[in-house]
Amino acid sequence: MSEEQTCSQIGKGWRLALVLGILAAITCGIGFKLITLYVEDQEFLQNQGNARSLRVIQVPAHRGMITDRNGEPMAVSAPVATVWVDPKMADLKHVSLGKVARHLGTSRDRLVKKVSAKRSKRFMYLKRQVEPQVAERIRELKVPGIHVERDYKRFYPSGEVASHLLGFTNRDGKGQEGLELSYEKALHSEPGKQLVLKDLLGRTVKHIRSESAAEQGQSLQLSIDMRLQYLAYRELKAAVTAHRADAASLVMLDAKTGEVLAMANYPSYNPNNPADRVSSTIRNRAVTDLFEPGSTMKPMTVAAALMSGKYGMRSVIDTTPGHMRLKGKTIRDHRNYGELDITGIITKSSNVGSVKLALSLEPGSLHNLLQNIGIGHATGIGFPGERSGRLPYLADSQVLQRATLSYGYGLSVTPLQLAQSYLPLANDGVMTPVSLLRTEKPLPPVRVMPAPIARSIRGMMETVISIKGTGRQAAIPGYRVAGKTGTVHKVGNNGYIDDQYISIFAGIAPASNPEVVTVVMVDNPRGQEHYGGEVAAPIFSRTVGGTLRMLNIPPDNLLRPEQQVVKR
Repeated sequence: MSEEQTCSQIGKGWRLALVLGILAAITCGIGFKLITLYVEDQEFLQNQGNARSLRVIQVPAHRGMITDRNGEPMAVSAPVATVWVDPKMADLKHVSLGKVARHLGTSRDRLVKKVSAKRSKRFMYLKRQVEPQVAERIRELKVPGIHVERDYKRFYPSGEVASHLLGFTNRDGKGQEGLELSYEKALHSEPGKQLVLKDLLGRTVKHIRSESAAEQGQSLQLSIDMRLQYLAYRELKAAVTAHRADAASLVMLDAKTGEVLAMANYPSYNPNNPADRVSSTIRNRAVTDLFEPGSTMKPMTVAAALMSGKYGMRSVIDTTPGHMRLKGKTIRDHRNYGELDITGIITKSSNVGSVKLALSLEPGSLHNLLQNIGIGHATGIGFPGERSGRLPYLADSQVLQRATLSYGYGLSVTPLQLAQSYLPLANDGVMTPVSLLRTEKPLPPVRVMPAPIARSIRGMMETVISIKGTGRQAAIPGYRVAGKTGTVHKVGNNGYIDDQYISIFAGIAPASNPEVVTVVMVDNPRGQEHYGGEVAAPIFSRTVGGTLRMLNIPPDNLLRPEQQVVKR
């Protein structure tokens, strides 16, 4: 073998050894890497794989339903859908993207621009609270990256009729006003969590396991009777329109249990339309707006006088000449009523008679009675924004303030407080706590005045509805009614406003065996009619008359008007 051949063979052997060495090194490297991935990086890689296939999704839960006392739905969570997109996975050139945009109420270009701006994100809402039919059409288009999930939207079947009472929720289902806010903890629902397997397009392939169960909200049954609520709202709306008033409120209580059967306000708003929710319309005037109750407090003044023992049913007060001077102020009646018995002070609504009674009593007598019947502090119903009213504590020397207190000036109440204060007159002297929730067993009542005196005052208040009284238009055919009118000047920045009034009527029916206590308040009626007996009393008559018939309350006065005799 020549030297050249030998060198050639050696060269070939060296190159083969080099190639085999390289291959062996590569094999060892691959083997080492496989061992490293399996031993050291296994958990990391598995997690990365799972992150691209396993997902924890929310299982929607519905908010608790609110019903009236008869089970009629007042607030429900209706099924809707949420449409969202994974910008990184979205196919913005898909042929069906234009159809998706139309279903969402936008254009293809706007949708593409919106999603393109969030390309670095993995989640973005396209539209929430979409109707189920529309959402299903979007789902059927199967555009990669666009997903549809079930959700719930709060819906109020009664619309504006009970909006001030119920309030509303935000888009996330949290209470913002009214009972939705005050009972948020009970009504709130907690979504569940579920582990699912998804494909590369984000579609759910398999449900793996439940991580946590969905917790549905508790249902809430109110004391409200929606039949009566509709009736009250209709009458308030008609009256505000007819008298060109600023607003009106009505509160109706069950005389025996203290449950709120109706609480209506006008103007109102539609809670199903977010555009209607402006600050000037959403407050519940029945529990937030304060006013001086005026002559509706005179029955309490007479009750305090009878409870003092200084006066009886036959006592007479001389109101001549129909006015009196006190600390530089003139207190007037509508005319000179002369001598009035105790009943006549209520029948004629005599300011002079009320003042003479109040100033003859121990200084704290009337204040204590008003405080005991709930004036000056909140009712305890737990409604957001409820006002406590004002009942000033007066020194013995504040004679003028004690005088005006006797006919309902110098203190302030809400419509609900005023209705609550009439419960003892309807319930033979006992006070039952008011409630917005239906209750099978009311809280124990508290006696605030002797039963004979409460019955006597109720009988006196029946004369207000007679031909001689100021509340004739509150009469209800077939039923005996006890009530009291009130008309007060509105308060402005510089004191009382001469040509603006609040018209009030507070009443009890049927007077022989009371079932309901109702207060009507009309704010600033315009026109010649502005007295409580002209504006508020007719609303009471129509609303309570309809209520007694709806509740099948038997008539207690079937005599013709000219035959009716008011019992004292």
